Amino acid sequence: MRLWNRVDALLYSTGRVRPAHTAVLKVSGRRSGRTTGVPVAVADLDGAEFLVSMLGPDVSWVRNVEAAGGSAVLRRRGRDVPVRLEGVLSRERAPILRRYVAVAPGARPHLRLGPTAPLAEFDRIAEAHPVYRVRGR
Repeated sequence: MRLWNRVDALLYSTGRVRPAHTAVLKVSGRRSGRTTGVPVAVADLDGAEFLVSMLGPDVSWVRNVEAAGGSAVLRRRGRDVPVRLEGVLSRERAPILRRYVAVAPGARPHLRLGPTAPLAEFDRIAEAHPVYRVRGR
């Protein structure tokens, strides 16, 4: 998985391969201090953008974002954009999660829901999947 993440991050960061709703999230490592990049899907909803951890709270990028106080960089179309990632409360995540599975089909096996599932089903899993609102810095 890490090898494919590196390949995807390299491809997406060049700006030459641009699947819709993709970016590379760059954040400083909480222990190493080294900046690492991970491919992410960016969900758009009601004029805002969001990142979702389809694998839950115990993944490196989530821990690193939390340790960095939300400070990160999104690389899109070959350009780095400094951002601040703000955690979204569990009770507000359902519509964002539904939009996320619509734009990131690869996440569906992890969330075990499709884009037409009722919001109540997304409410049920919301606590297990951190969501961050993307803000400019």
